Amino acid sequence: MSNEDQVLERLARVEEQLAGVARIEERLKGFSSSWESLSDLGRDLSLLMGPAARKLTEELAEVETGFQLEDFFVLLKRFLLSLRHLAWALEQLENLIDWWNDMEPMLKIAVPHFIDFLEDLEQKGIFRGYKGMLEGYAKIAQHYTSEELAAIGDGFVLMHGVIRKFAEPEVVGFLEKIMAVPAQVRLEESRPAGPVEMLWRLRSKECQEGLGVLVELTRALGKLKNGGRPALAAPGK
Repeated sequence: MSNEDQVLERLARVEEQLAGVARIEERLKGFSSSWESLSDLGRDLSLLMGPAARKLTEELAEVETGFQLEDFFVLLKRFLLSLRHLAWALEQLENLIDWWNDMEPMLKIAVPHFIDFLEDLEQKGIFRGYKGMLEGYAKIAQHYTSEELAAIGDGFVLMHGVIRKFAEPEVVGFLEKIMAVPAQVRLEESRPAGPVEMLWRLRSKECQEGLGVLVELTRALGKLKNGGRPALAAPGK
């Protein structure tokens, strides 16, 4: 090997070493930048440590009288003893979640129907009617004492009992016939009648039947004197 080749080989090795040194310098630059960032963070933390330590000391001084280490161990003991209850509560929570997952589809169907039902009641005025009734009861309560309200309540009960009797078929039939009587009266044909004229008119079958009905009503009304409850007879019997 000639001298020139040896020189070139040495120069190549020197260049390789210089390239390795350059790579090491680049790595050291990245490490130095990270180190500078850590140094800056350390300086910032060192500036904050003083106020933070003072604040922590002040807070601990405030709770020093109300906190003891024995309290912490008591709390830890209660927590360990309550693990069974906590496990049971978690199981119930899982059951509740499963129940909700089952109920949610049904609620999605039922709630809109329920809202539509309430809206229909609102359109029909049911809620306004109940509101008016409640306002009326409130006014009654303002104007009467509790004793008077109790008496009014007893009167309502008795009145409902009387109204219930109007549902009996006999009473309904009798009232229907009574209500039909005014339509059959011809006032334009009425004229004065003396005793003789009255006897003459009573010869008709209709007048005789009317007198029979009047006598039956008079007999039933006579039972009211003794507090009886007369049964209303159908007209024409």
